[in-house]
Amino acid sequence: MSDERIVSGTEVIKADAATIFEYIADPAKQPLWDGNDNLGSAEPGQRVHAVGDVFTMTITKPAKRENHVSEFEEGRRIAWMPAPVGEEPPGHVWAWRLEPVDGGTSVTHVYDWTRLQDGPRLDKASKMTSDNLRASIVRLRDLVEGSEQETS
Repeated sequence: MSDERIVSGTEVIKADAATIFEYIADPAKQPLWDGNDNLGSAEPGQRVHAVGDVFTMTITKPAKRENHVSEFEEGRRIAWMPAPVGEEPPGHVWAWRLEPVDGGTSVTHVYDWTRLQDGPRLDKASKMTSDNLRASIVRLRDLVEGSEQETS
């Protein structure tokens, strides 16, 4: 498949990777930074710790999604494949990569739909842009940098 089915956005956040990762790996915090306004809510206590974890999220449609964690390295990377409750994931992946850099952490958000075959989802997937992904990173940056200032 072509790389046009992998979209990413990157920004630097002035905080350490561990702090940023807590906002990403805790599903209850994800609606706070969702730049696509797609995430409704998640029950507390679902913090991701390993590949194979599954967390449930209510999206704004409203509908529930099970998110199957496919990559995990504490403080560095996490990825999950959403699916309707009780169904296999249709083939798209949301991923985050965190890399320490001078002055903070480079945060990359990736949407990979190379394995997506579900007709109704293909149209929506094809409209995902780097700007959409960066919108989530910017909201995440505002949350993290704001909380860092409050604690200093």
